[in-house]
Amino acid sequence: MRYFFEDYSFDTEKRELRRRSEIVPTTPQVFDLLEYLIRNRDRVVSKDDLVTSIWNGRAISDAALTTRLNAARTAIGDSGGEQRLIKTLPRKGLRFVGSVSEVPEPIYGAVTDGSVESPEASLALPDKPSLAVLPFANLSLDPDQDYFADGMVEDIITGLSRSKSLFVIARQSTFTYKGKATDVQKVGRELGVRYVLEGSVRKEGNRVRISGQLIDATTGLHLWADRFDSQLEDVFDLQDRVACSVIGAISPRVERAEIERAKRKPTESLTAYDYYLRALSCNYRNTRAGNDEGLKLIKVASSIDPEFAATYALGANLHAQRKACGWSIDPALERAEASQLANRAIELDRDDPLVLAMVGDALAYVLGKVEEGTDLILRAIELDPNHANARLWGGWAHLWLGDGDAAVQQFQDMLRLSPLDPRAYSAHSGLGFAHFFAGRHDDALASATIAIRLQPSFLGAHYIRTASHAMSGRLEDAQAACAALMQLSPALCVSLIERRPRPFRKADVEKLTQAFRIAGMPD
Repeated sequence: MRYFFEDYSFDTEKRELRRRSEIVPTTPQVFDLLEYLIRNRDRVVSKDDLVTSIWNGRAISDAALTTRLNAARTAIGDSGGEQRLIKTLPRKGLRFVGSVSEVPEPIYGAVTDGSVESPEASLALPDKPSLAVLPFANLSLDPDQDYFADGMVEDIITGLSRSKSLFVIARQSTFTYKGKATDVQKVGRELGVRYVLEGSVRKEGNRVRISGQLIDATTGLHLWADRFDSQLEDVFDLQDRVACSVIGAISPRVERAEIERAKRKPTESLTAYDYYLRALSCNYRNTRAGNDEGLKLIKVASSIDPEFAATYALGANLHAQRKACGWSIDPALERAEASQLANRAIELDRDDPLVLAMVGDALAYVLGKVEEGTDLILRAIELDPNHANARLWGGWAHLWLGDGDAAVQQFQDMLRLSPLDPRAYSAHSGLGFAHFFAGRHDDALASATIAIRLQPSFLGAHYIRTASHAMSGRLEDAQAACAALMQLSPALCVSLIERRPRPFRKADVEKLTQAFRIAGMPD
């Protein structure tokens, strides 16, 4: 079990206490004392309880117990005078009063740049056959063809994820292994899958070759390997052959309809497809320059093939990224462009989950058409239950509609489908909002704390940390959290939040602003 509170992580399996990334030395008895208090934080623990559990009933003096208690407080930055985390109740006992996030499965390590460290324990295997597709090696003579190899893998993942008989890990998690030497069995444990597909792509002139091998990650045994060759103009058929071969190897009795669902030919133009893959690569760079370049490439791709629905959907999604990251220059113009792209995409294809999910997010977030956008996202999830992005966007959309329970479920599903996702901070922030609006302030704080650990500059997580402290009556902590928030956004004030057009319901915004006033945010 791993517990998180403030800047600390407490791992009972490794018997490690860490502050951020640094190990805090503790003696065995001090560690046991902390573990007992944290595990039993829902009640007051008596001296007899401690003696029975930690010292096996042996007699221990009050002075010795006080020494261990002081050492425990020192280890977690507390003191007998402050009693911020461990509170002494005279003549009754002790209680751990800090807000704790309890994580029975892997959680992401401390980071400062938004990336996510690999979890160290195993995730439980899903009930259905589970698969991760690792980035394929680019064996082309031109290293700049990485985007093409990556695009091939992404489309194979997309095809496989449409099979409702499989559990397929999202691209955002598997691509964290790109360029690294990997132990397939370790990957299986980290991602919680039974099967791992790895391989290579070679593109030379008008020829493409994909080589792949399927491995049982629980045993390390190779189950299947093959090589697929085709002309470049048959690249979609090539992807289909890989996806269908993998499905057949994993689930030989799967219905033919499941295999057919994996097949899709998005465009007749290889040139348009190439520009689409370049734009997709720009999207994953998650930079302003990448966003600008991606939108330009989208215009080129759509001019070559005006019927290529995914191109328009990706363009709408790039506008959502633009708004989320604060890169907008002319919001009114960009909303109009996003609307045009979204409408054209959905006009061309209402059955592609990729199109539905990207358009749904743009409608809900950029254009404020939350109900319409949510319907499209839910339709995408119905068609592709493995679509982690749709789960993330669906979580936020449900949150904006005021359906907190549905939002929590979608965020949790996203985190399982993509355990190493660089945007996990967004899901944890969303969980924080959902818990806060439901009045679960300690749960909200725990989620916000994880989100800030993953992405220290994400404002939404700081909102919830500040608001949760305020509504829980921890005024000093609320003021400190508010100061940290204001340092990130100096112009922030309550009236600005009230005036700013946001997808949240008015009642939910009022809950936030009430908390911000308590925390000392200026009007």
